[in-house]
Amino acid sequence: MNEIPNVLQCYSVILNREKSVTDSNVAQRIGISGFTALYEEHMAYVFRYINYRVGNRNEAEDLTSVVFEKALSAFHRYDEKKAAPQTWLLTIARNTVTDHLRKSSRRNTMPLDNVIGIESADPSPPEETERREEYEQLRVCLAALAHREQEIISLKFGAELNNRQIASVIGLSENNVGTILFRAICKLRNCFKDELNEKR
Repeated sequence: MNEIPNVLQCYSVILNREKSVTDSNVAQRIGISGFTALYEEHMAYVFRYINYRVGNRNEAEDLTSVVFEKALSAFHRYDEKKAAPQTWLLTIARNTVTDHLRKSSRRNTMPLDNVIGIESADPSPPEETERREEYEQLRVCLAALAHREQEIISLKFGAELNNRQIASVIGLSENNVGTILFRAICKLRNCFKDELNEKR
């Protein structure tokens, strides 16, 4: 599971919390077991979303751990009737990423070096150089998008959510999400074409 970070670190937090619960408190133990299942099912897309947003794999790994620590602390208050697990976790992830970006005072960019890997068949050096240039051009174009457009692109292609799920996470209508997504993709396409044309 190469693309999934810090599984042991996140899991050890869960297990340590589970061990700290006394045997007499069976209800809490069952809750933590439920959280363990939630973690195993949802951690991958939470990490991909965060990696898209921060563009740094090490930071994304650390922030994914933070998200699940926060989720574990709040799990006893979680009500599945109010929000699906995916929505709940991505809301925590969005808030965590926003806090992180605010504290680090970094511009909200999304380098794709850590998100899009080179295919396993070794490309020739010229092919690899060309791919890296394309990824860099795409990164520049992504960084030029508005904050909300970047976020929707991250949820769509990082967390692999559909428009309805994105709407639920960010509090917009499904139609709004579709419109913003369409315009963002058009901007990316045009920006990418312009970059390529300038280099020719």
